[in-house]
This record gives sequence, C-alpha cells and structure tokens, in this order.
Amino acid sequence: MTSETALRDQLAGLPQDPGVYMFRDSDEAVLYVGKAKSLRKRVLSYFRSPLREGEGELPEDWRPRPRSVIDPKVAELVWRIDRVEVFVTSTETEALILEDNLVKRHRPAFNIKLRDDKSYPYIAISLDEEFPRVYFTRERHRRDRVYFGPFSNASKVRETLNAIGRIFPNRPCEGPEPGRPSGVPCLDYHIKRCMAPCVDYISKDEYRVLIDQTIDFLSGRYRHLEDELEHEMAIAAERKQYERAAVLRDRLSAVKHLMERQSATTGSVGTADVLGVALEGDTANVQVLQVRDGVLQDRQSFFVEAGVESEVDQVLEQFALEYYAMALAIPPLVVLPRDSGDLSALEALLAERRGAGVELRAPARGEKRKLSELAARNARFALDQDRLRHERARQGRRDALTELAGALGLPALPARIECYDISNLGATHSVASMVVFHDGAPEKSHYRSFVLRHEGGPDDFARMEEALGRRGRHLSRPNEESDASFGHRPGLIVIDGGKGQLAAAGRGLSQAGVDDVPMIGLAKRLEEVFLPGRSDPLLLPESSAGLRLLQSVRDEAHRFALRHHRRRRSAGMTESALDGLPGVGPVRRRLLIEHFKTPERILSADREELEAVPGLPPKVARAVYDHLNHTGVPVSSG
Repeated sequence: MTSETALRDQLAGLPQDPGVYMFRDSDEAVLYVGKAKSLRKRVLSYFRSPLREGEGELPEDWRPRPRSVIDPKVAELVWRIDRVEVFVTSTETEALILEDNLVKRHRPAFNIKLRDDKSYPYIAISLDEEFPRVYFTRERHRRDRVYFGPFSNASKVRETLNAIGRIFPNRPCEGPEPGRPSGVPCLDYHIKRCMAPCVDYISKDEYRVLIDQTIDFLSGRYRHLEDELEHEMAIAAERKQYERAAVLRDRLSAVKHLMERQSATTGSVGTADVLGVALEGDTANVQVLQVRDGVLQDRQSFFVEAGVESEVDQVLEQFALEYYAMALAIPPLVVLPRDSGDLSALEALLAERRGAGVELRAPARGEKRKLSELAARNARFALDQDRLRHERARQGRRDALTELAGALGLPALPARIECYDISNLGATHSVASMVVFHDGAPEKSHYRSFVLRHEGGPDDFARMEEALGRRGRHLSRPNEESDASFGHRPGLIVIDGGKGQLAAAGRGLSQAGVDDVPMIGLAKRLEEVFLPGRSDPLLLPESSAGLRLLQSVRDEAHRFALRHHRRRRSAGMTESALDGLPGVGPVRRRLLIEHFKTPERILSADREELEAVPGLPPKVARAVYDHLNHTGVPVSSG
C-alpha cells in the first residue's frame, strides 16, 4: 500500500498545467475523476492548506488531511485517497473531453451521475424496413434506424407514441413485414390507428410520407410540417379527393392543437434546450425544457447524484456531458441558469459533437430569461417533491418495522432483515437465496446465494438446514469473514415456508452455535406467520404494514432464488447440449453463447446464422449445422 509519505511526494510534484486528475484508493479503484485549469491548485484544494501566500513548496511536516471546512462526502473521499494520477492537456476543452471519457470508463463512486442508472427510453423508427415501424426501445445501437430521445421516463414515450398513432397512423405489428398470417386487416385498421399496408390499402410511397411527417413531428419541425399538410390538403381538394382532404384536415388540426397546447414561448426563441437546476446536499434535479420552432415541445426531469462537486456549474457541466452523449441531436442554443459560471470548454465540446456552432447562454432578460426561471422553478419543485416522497417512504418503513417488532415480540426494531428461499427442479441445480432489507428497504449489494450440496433427493427441509447452517457459521465466526454481507448480524430472519422449513432452518443455526437471532416462517397460502416453539400461527391483519413488509421480503427472496436457479439450469443445459459439437471447444462454445444468448437459439439457428458468428470459421459453422440437423439433439424449453 502506498504510504502517506509517498502520497505527499505525489502532491508535491503536481504541475500548474491544465489537465485531468484521478484519485485512486489502496485497491487501485478509481474514486473520482476531475478536471482543472491548474492541476496543482485544484488537487491541493481538497487538503488542509499546506502553502502560505507566495510559497510554492510543501512543508516537510505537512500531512495530506482533508481541509477543515469541507463537505463530509469530500472528507470521506480524501481519507480514502491512496494515489493521485494526473494527465496534462494543452487546453481546458481537451481536459473536459478526457474527463468525460475517463468517467464513462471507470464510473467512479464520487462523480456526478444520473440517479437512474438503467438505459433511458427512446423512440425508434425502423427505416431499414419496407414499411417502417415507430416503436419504444431502450437501445440505440442500430445504424439503420432513427432514434429520438432520451426521455426521462417510459410513460412519456408511450404517451408520445399514442399521439403519433392517432395523427400519423403506422403499423404496430412486429417484424420486418407488415400483417399477420390471416391476411385480414387487424383491429388497428378499423379504429384508424393503421392504414393496413399488409393488404395494400396504402402504397409504400404514401406510407413513407407518413413516416417522414412523423420524423418532422418528433424533430420539432412543426412549422414545416404544418405547411406541408396544408399544401397536401389543398392539392387533394383541387383534385376533388375529398376523403383524403378530410383526413389531411384532421391531421393538420391535431398538429395545430398539440402546438397550441404546448406553446409557452414565442418564435423568437426558435430551437433551444433550456436547463434549470436545483441542488440540495448531494442530490440535484435538472429540468430540460425542449423548445422546437418556438414551441415548448417537451420537458424532461432528471435526478442527479451530485458527487463531491456540489456546485451548480459542476453539476450542469457533468450533466450536460452525459445527457448530450445520449441525445440524438444537440440544438444550436442551450439556455443556462445565471449562476452557471464559465462553461466555455463545454460549449466548444458540444459544438464539436454537433458539427456546428452551439451557444451556451445565461440570459438576463426577455423570453429566454422567463423560460430559464420556469425551468429552475420546475427543478426546485421536483426536488422538493422527491424529498417529501422519500421522507414519507422512510416513515412508512419505520412504522412497518415498529409494528412488526411489537407483533413478533422482538427486543428491538429489526433494522436488518434476512430472508431465505430454496429453488430447485427436483434434485438438480438447487440454490438458496439470501436477500437483505435494511431499515425496510432492499440492500441489493448484500444479496447472496448458496449453491447447495445436498444430494439426498428433493428434500427442501435438508436444503434449508444446509443453507442456514452455512450462514450460521459466518455469524458464529464474524472476525473470520470479510464478506460485507455475512459480516452483519440480522435483527430478524424470515424463512419462506411453514413449520417444517422453520424447524429445519433452526436446526441449521443451532448446529452452527447460533441461538439468539429471532426467526420466523411465512407460509404463502394464508400468509401465516410461524414462530419457533409456538404451535399455532400468528395471523397479522391484511392491512398490516408489517405483513406487507414481510410479503415484500419473501417475494424478493423467491424472485432472487428463481433467477439464480434459472441461470444455473440454463448453464447446465448449455453445457450438455453443446457437448460434442464438431470443432467446438471451450473458446468457440463461449463465442456461440455470447452471440446467440440462449441454447435454444444455438440449436435452432440456420446455416447462415451460424456462419455469421464472429470468430467461428465457416467450415466449423457448417459442420455444427450438419451435426445438429442430423443427430436430432433435443431442445429443452427450460
């Protein structure tokens, strides 16, 4: 481990140049990535001031400690720093680009990040298909498709898709070809949500016009779309195509109605994103008002974990880097709050990504100032509502724990609850799950699973005894266990099952020398609660918050056990089904699994699909296909 003296020597040699710095801990994990105009000044600012005015050297007796007035989260970061790594750049813009890349690569725990870490939803249009579809997706990796987003939540995407379906009817059927085996238009045609390309009620060219108009609509080109619809309607009326003119009239009316409903600005704003920020502690909310053609098209709301850089300008900069990396288009103008600071490096980076100029402006007056204030009010409201929601949820969990402790006669509130469940298929692939709830909420980093060794047939009691026995050994020897989850003592153990499972779990703990942990069984049929040494079950009221908490814990344990069991069973099936394939060893077996994902897909693949597997020689692919289609290897549905 690097000594404190070595860290001091690293800090003493920091340059004055612009660049990026990385803090690493003793395990070489990246804790934080930041950029600076002066690496020396910025990095030393985290520590107790070592320099007097005009001095340039660190005193011999100086030790790297957090500065006295500092945020607790920053103090925690500084105490964990074992090594500093710096990258000198020519300009601050270069530093910003490098910082962005390093944050994406390492995902440091102390950096700003969007709270919701899953993939954000998009709207996609399958332009590679003869009759394109407009659909919901969380992926945007296909080059032959057009994507719009990201959206802050899935319901907003579905609401937009519903509006598109009414205004620009497009086929909802999945697959590259429209229609279904019956060859009859589906219900969507009869309710005017599809123009039935499957039975040639609309030509490919006419359908493509609808898709182009959909793209204009999603891109915010409302004025262009309005002019185009008016022109088409005039031509249809001139040609006495009155039914078509009526359809176009209704479509135009719907577009105008949406524009009127969304309009909250004037055409002077044009096309812009307006960002508003509210910051409280280490949590922030960023509102993105999307103005397109002078119309307030949409509003996205993102919650951000502010990391150690709890200032508005750092939050804005890091959010913009991540958001515009996901966004499919960057507008020519981004309106920022007045306290945004100097973001010239971000402006240069966004212009580079857009391929044209991008202006970052903090307006002092006019329509843009009003929109900026509107975004800020929305951000503050969202943050306040989120805080209230979390406070109500915490209080609700606290009430449930209090009620549970009283009903079960526990000596203290069960701050940590562990629940165990068994999942197996007969005598094979048996697993036990351990899920953990801390203060009434899931603590997923502490979930664990046990691959059970019991080989005496389908005996859930023996398996539960084994699982709790192994858990009990960790409890009886806490100092020998380094695992973060096994090192904590539960306030309550919940067993998924009735008297038999509870007794078996008790035997397992007793054999490990643990007899002082409260334990109950929860039987699913009548939601009966069984306690050790008590013959009749305890029935909690259906409206009981304590019972709902127990049910949540039990259901989570069942889900986690089933998930792990399916993985083991799938892995076992894969190994058995792929044994003996000609020319396929461990490396090529892994290539097949990574490409097709499931054994069923491998076994049902045609020759062309097998030949398309990267790294698999065509000759081997043909041999595998011939083998699978001549030996009749059975496919299990799992």
